[in-house]
Amino acid sequence: EASDLARIRAFVSRHADPFDRRIAQGHLTASALVVSARGERVLLLHHRKLDRWLQPGGHGDPGETSGEEVALREAHEETGLAGLTLHPGAPRPLDVDVHDIPARGEEPAHEHLDLRYLVVAPEHAALAPALAEMRDLRWFAWDEVDALGPDPGLRRALAKARRLFTDRS
Repeated sequence: EASDLARIRAFVSRHADPFDRRIAQGHLTASALVVSARGERVLLLHHRKLDRWLQPGGHGDPGETSGEEVALREAHEETGLAGLTLHPGAPRPLDVDVHDIPARGEEPAHEHLDLRYLVVAPEHAALAPALAEMRDLRWFAWDEVDALGPDPGLRRALAKARRLFTDRS
């Protein structure tokens, strides 16, 4: 993760708008590790194209300059949850991850430099998933997540999120 953070810092220093999708090398993205109000469960989506369980997240819209802003908007758009907030005690970002995106259609291969934030869902908030982008959206107990086969970066970020909730108990 330290090398990913160094790469992100260098990338941001070279680009006036690091969220700009027109940058050939890649661009910043942001995602949300959405946790239930009491910290007992994490919300993951089954990505339609990648056929994997992931956290909500995505690209910045024109004019967005903050990873926090992008992560909260993407989480709301993809899950339908209203009232999402950043965890007050979590580092911002909680985690970073740089990963390759393969070429698709006219879009060349590039990198996503992902800023990952810990986001808390309000108690009893209703899900209204954007099903066009996913096959499923589901709450999981922490102990259920490993069976889903998360990649090492997501596993690391989820472990950090879980520690923030279990350390306060």
